[in-house]
Amino acid sequence: MYKLQAGVGLVMVVSLLIAGCGDEEHEPLRERSDQTSSNVLPADAPKNVEQASVAPLEVAISTSVSLRTDRRLMVEGETNLPDQAQVQIIVEREVSRVRWHARTNVNDGRFSAGPFGSGSGLPDGAYVVSVQLSAASVQPEAVQDRIGRRGEHLVGELVSQSRHGLGQLATYSRRFLVGDEPRRTRDQVEVH
Repeated sequence: MYKLQAGVGLVMVVSLLIAGCGDEEHEPLRERSDQTSSNVLPADAPKNVEQASVAPLEVAISTSVSLRTDRRLMVEGETNLPDQAQVQIIVEREVSRVRWHARTNVNDGRFSAGPFGSGSGLPDGAYVVSVQLSAASVQPEAVQDRIGRRGEHLVGELVSQSRHGLGQLATYSRRFLVGDEPRRTRDQVEVH
């Protein structure tokens, strides 16, 4: 019984292969080459035509921070990333490495998040605010269409390769100080 089923299966596969060939063998060779010549790309052409039609996006991000009366921090920013792009905003205290983070979306070239900090507010000191574009694989379809499935359309000084093999990411960082009196520092920081 098993040999009969295997034989019937083999006959069906061969029949499908023959049926798939159709009448193409009887067409003149010249007609077939004319039909397919418009679909043939030169050897040096990009393999993904869709990818070639998307212009590179040189990522630009800027932020402004404001300290609320309760000493918690608000972060606002502008970017040329596409609308609905998901970004993560991280505020980190340099001394203790304590972090607060929030996810938000870009709308009309702007984003905002906060308040950051504990209920008692941020202690005086140095902080770093970072804005990171989430991996392309978790972005909405429209964002992926613009930045690429692995972020391959992203370019510029804010763009780097992910350490986890997720493609290219864009990251922006800025240092600032919180406190009543400015501290001695040699770098360019904003004091709040």
